[in-house]
Amino acid sequence: MHTVTSVLRALALGALVFSAQAQAVTPAEQLGGYTSKAGSPAQVARGQAFFTSKHGKDWSCASCHNAPPTTEGKHASTGKRIDTLAPAFNPKGFTDAAKTEKWFRRNCNDVIGRECSASEKADVLAWLMTFKP
Repeated sequence: MHTVTSVLRALALGALVFSAQAQAVTPAEQLGGYTSKAGSPAQVARGQAFFTSKHGKDWSCASCHNAPPTTEGKHASTGKRIDTLAPAFNPKGFTDAAKTEKWFRRNCNDVIGRECSASEKADVLAWLMTFKP
């Protein structure tokens, strides 16, 4: 019985490690996923326009993430510090698919009052990837 328990624990630990690794991605991989879901290539200019414009709500993406998004931001209402958004300036940015989706969902709701489409996510991420240190 001790051996079975040990094997089950080892399998559970392996599953956790594999799950964490499965979530680790690159910004380019996430962009590829969004463009695939959108069914069309991302458009950098459209991403910049989306990021810097208001969409009927009080804030734009730039309200908290700055324009350009190459420095640390600050939440418009709470003042809470926000990590730099452009991937070249934040090596951890856009490397966890679950976190990326979580923040797109929350931020899109704040900015446009709904979840962003795959095309909108692709455009914004493509624009963010144009920034170089």
